[in-house]
Amino acid sequence: MTDRPKRPTDWRKRFDKAKPAKTVLLETDFAGIKAGSTLFIASPGVLANYISRIPPGETRTIMRLRNELARRHDASATCPVTTAIYLRVVAEVALSELAAGKPTDQVIPFWRVIEPGSQIARRLSCDDSQIVHFRALEGIAAPDG
Repeated sequence: MTDRPKRPTDWRKRFDKAKPAKTVLLETDFAGIKAGSTLFIASPGVLANYISRIPPGETRTIMRLRNELARRHDASATCPVTTAIYLRVVAEVALSELAAGKPTDQVIPFWRVIEPGSQIARRLSCDDSQIVHFRALEGIAAPDG
């Protein structure tokens, strides 16, 4: 059996074909969230909408994003696993749109949530310098390091 080369991910397709957001009741503990809690599972569209509403020059932590989405959807918590996955999807769609020539003010400004050096940032198709650059364009200071 030969290994076939991995096909590049079609991030737009992943964005468009993702399951809709929903809230579930946890029957067992999951990712540090106790059984019996209500868990909001976002979608790429929900995350893109949230990020788009962050004013230019401001940032949000992923924890704040998760807490605010949980409150908005009457849940105890927002799923950390799908949030990370879908944040990457949102960021990769924006990066592909930027590569195709779309201006920064017409893409989802993922750099307002994804911090340079973070686990999610390390998985992106861009490096930290690009995130720092996008943040600098909005007057967001680079992290101390």
